[in-house]
Amino acid sequence: MQKSVRLKSFELVARDINDVDVELLHALSISVRWPHRPKDWDLLRRAGHGLVAVDGIGRVFGSAMWFPQGDDFATVGLVITTPRAQAQGGGRWLMDQVLEQCGNRNLALNATHAAYSLYVSLGFTSEAIVYMRQGEMPQTLPAMPALDGELNELPRDRLGEITALDTRALGTNRAELLALLAEDASIATLSRNGAVVGYSMCREFGRGFVIGPTVAGNDQDAVHLTAVHAKKLAGRFVRVDTRERNGVFAEFLQRSGLEVAETVTTMSKGRRFLNREDNGPWVYGLAGHALS
Repeated sequence: MQKSVRLKSFELVARDINDVDVELLHALSISVRWPHRPKDWDLLRRAGHGLVAVDGIGRVFGSAMWFPQGDDFATVGLVITTPRAQAQGGGRWLMDQVLEQCGNRNLALNATHAAYSLYVSLGFTSEAIVYMRQGEMPQTLPAMPALDGELNELPRDRLGEITALDTRALGTNRAELLALLAEDASIATLSRNGAVVGYSMCREFGRGFVIGPTVAGNDQDAVHLTAVHAKKLAGRFVRVDTRERNGVFAEFLQRSGLEVAETVTTMSKGRRFLNREDNGPWVYGLAGHALS
């Protein structure tokens, strides 16, 4: 694969994303109004692989990452290019190299409106819309459905209790990613008859906190697994990314002041990514656009 590209008046070279100062990555995300802090970039670099496009004096013009989850699947994210590089094909050049690194893995990503046509041209197909809901949590949460089960905090050394449930909901084993996220997250579980039927994580991200991943078997359980974190965040900025457009869960988020700020499109290449089982666990809240 071509490791450098000349875009009209300047040349860009691909470098491993770990070889670039995190402050340059932070500046790149700020340039496109993404909320990632240096700390968020550091976590993502630990979770996956990636490259950046730099010019002859070390300025960063773009990034792209991929995150292995299991042996035959990966998510793609943090595909960012400056307007100058994007207009001259820098995004496609970065994606071509990411696809080469991913090999024969099945892939999924969440496409912004600006990048959607690029991913279509690379063979990705649309599956669903993700609603990025965010806002300041109220002092009192809206009324909730009756709780069916028992909510508990899960210690980080007992992640094995949620791994099988998460794998069933997502369709791939991401135990290593969950362990990484759990380092700085609070984790809640919902149990019925002694069995864990749902879980959620909450961690600092961007302007405030993100609640996700959240895995549950129904809207009512998802509400309680979200609320258990939200009630501790009154007055704080909170984000929840979900594919739920309507229903009890979406309505709860709306009534909690989490408005839809943006949408992206979940796309896949290879096997279909989203396969919801009847009465089975489902990912109600994403870990993040890059991680799903």
